[in-house]
Amino acid sequence: MKALISDIHSNLEALQAVLKDIEKHNVQEIYCLGDVVGYGPNPRECLDLAKDFRLTLLGNHDQAALFDPVGFSPPAEKAIFWTREQLETGAESRETRARRWEFLAERSSSYREDGYLFVHGSARNPLSEYVFPEDIYNQRKMERIFALVERYCFQGHTHVPGVFIEQTPEDLHLFHPPAEFDDRYRLDGRKTLINVGSVGQPRDGDPRACYVLFDGNAVRYRRVEYDVEANVRKIHAIPSLNRFLGDRLREGR
Repeated sequence: MKALISDIHSNLEALQAVLKDIEKHNVQEIYCLGDVVGYGPNPRECLDLAKDFRLTLLGNHDQAALFDPVGFSPPAEKAIFWTREQLETGAESRETRARRWEFLAERSSSYREDGYLFVHGSARNPLSEYVFPEDIYNQRKMERIFALVERYCFQGHTHVPGVFIEQTPEDLHLFHPPAEFDDRYRLDGRKTLINVGSVGQPRDGDPRACYVLFDGNAVRYRRVEYDVEANVRKIHAIPSLNRFLGDRLREGR
């Protein structure tokens, strides 16, 4: 059993709650699909936990912490510069700080294993392409993405959980949110994109942290309660983090 998580975004309360939930299941490996940092108040602590995962990919916010943010909104950009400052300073030793930077710098943007593709964004642009539910109406985009998928692709980035299916011979692309299949979807051989949702910044109207359990045959979505208000208070206490980055956690937006 694998646990597939993504988009932690420095939300320590959400990550700790998800890891506690994972302990209840027969999980051998945790795969993280990127964006460990960005937006939230605990980048150092979240990176320290991510170092123990079987796989952690590079997300666009992780890359922005390493280099310079490109195409970010002003609040997201300001949060990344603050995140970088936190990783460069602190009471820890120079060696500890260096290990965090090395961990980020060594991350890959994609990973293939046993016919499965793992990315942050999409098969076409693993780092930063969004695949939203409404993209099923953009046939050219979906065809080009699905053409790069051998069978199954796990991804994050949009913070919206759900399953995209290539429907042939009608040349249609379908999207199903977890509620449509009671949070468990059995992979049936059709090409499928599985968005695992977001641990630290859900954006599907549900404020609970989201992740996926995968047993090789089916994915099961898990929603986990965590102390949202504790994270909101932390964000509000940091002038460099826009207050709405905390406020929107209450609504899952």
